[in-house]
Amino acid sequence: MTKNFFFAIAITFSGFINAQTKDNETGNDSTFKFGVKAGYSLSSMKFFDDKLDSKSYFYAGFVAEKPLSSKVGIQAEVLYTQVGGTDSLPLVQLIGSEIVEMGTVDFNYQFTQIQVPVSVKYYFIPKFSASAGMNFGFNLSEKLKTDEIVNGTDSQDLVGYKTLNLFPFLGAEYKITDKFFVDARYNFNFFDTHKNGFETKIGFLQAGLGYRFN
Repeated sequence: MTKNFFFAIAITFSGFINAQTKDNETGNDSTFKFGVKAGYSLSSMKFFDDKLDSKSYFYAGFVAEKPLSSKVGIQAEVLYTQVGGTDSLPLVQLIGSEIVEMGTVDFNYQFTQIQVPVSVKYYFIPKFSASAGMNFGFNLSEKLKTDEIVNGTDSQDLVGYKTLNLFPFLGAEYKITDKFFVDARYNFNFFDTHKNGFETKIGFLQAGLGYRFN
């Protein structure tokens, strides 16, 4: 599955590059655009109806856009990031016949991902566009980390989670200059990320700055 996933990424960007080559040969003004972007991610996670505290992280990666007209374009990205949630639970110990609270333990759920958002963009004006699409999140690792030693460790692998996660999203972008832009999007928690019925849903906001090379 890993090979197929990254092969699909390669095909996506190859398609953009081939389309650009044809535009250059025919004199078409629809210029393929390529750049980098990075920013802040704030994710929320819930088990069934139990919502965890939000988790902050960063994202960084590459972006490519193929304009279809003066108003519409298709955009694909490859991003590195981490999503999840945090929780705090009491640490208890049985002393004699009594249960004694020894403080709290912080739990940090970490899903490290390569994300491939693909979207359709609509330009209301040349500098401002709105987008809608699907973010394909590929888990590199699924970890639960604690600030205290629990069951002999402070880090363990989470099991039963899907390798590929789907996040529909809506977003917007504003071009500060021809090169620099700011954008933001919200990725919705519509789909369960767990395989075996332990309903787990993750949604997240991404906002940041980008630079286009052309």
